[in-house]
Amino acid sequence: MFDPASYHVTDTLADGRKVEIRALRPDDRDDLYAAVKRCTQQTIYHRFFTVVREFTERDAHFFLGADFVKHVALAAVASENGRSTIIGSCRYVVIAPGRAEVAFLVIDDYQGKGLGGALLRCLVAIGREMGLSEFVAEVLAENAPMLTVLEHSGLPMSKKREGSVVLVTLRLV
Repeated sequence: MFDPASYHVTDTLADGRKVEIRALRPDDRDDLYAAVKRCTQQTIYHRFFTVVREFTERDAHFFLGADFVKHVALAAVASENGRSTIIGSCRYVVIAPGRAEVAFLVIDDYQGKGLGGALLRCLVAIGREMGLSEFVAEVLAENAPMLTVLEHSGLPMSKKREGSVVLVTLRLV
C-alpha cells in the first residue's frame, strides 16, 4: 500500500545538483524556519501573500502537522557544506473530495533550476495515488515563475484571473 508519509525521491536540478524530495517531518521545524529566513521578502510575499518572518505556534502546527491523507507536505533537501539543508517545500491540502489546494516555496538560491517543477511532479504522483483528480492554486499574477511552473506541468490547466490573483486548476486524470 502506498504511504505518502514515507515518500522520498532523488532528483537532479538544472545545474546538476542532486536534491532529495521527501515527506516533511515534525523534527524539520528549525530547518524549515531557516529556509524561510533565507528567502527574500518578494519570495515570502509570493508564497503567503504577505511578508511574514516569524510564525506562531498555530502556524508551526499547520506547516509541520501534515497527516499525509488530507494534508501532504514535502521538503526538498540539498547538501550544503556537508549538511542536509531544506531548500524548498510544497504541500497540498484536500479542500473537497478529489480536489486539493497546492502551495510551494523555493528559496531564492534554488529558483529557476527546476525545483518547483520537481516538487509539483512529486505532489502529482502522490495526489494520483491518493485518488485526487484536481489541484487548485491561488497565484499572485505577478508571480510569473510559479505560473510558468504550473503551465509547463504537462497537465490540462485552466486559469481565471480575479484581481491580483490567478486561480489555476490542474487536472490530474
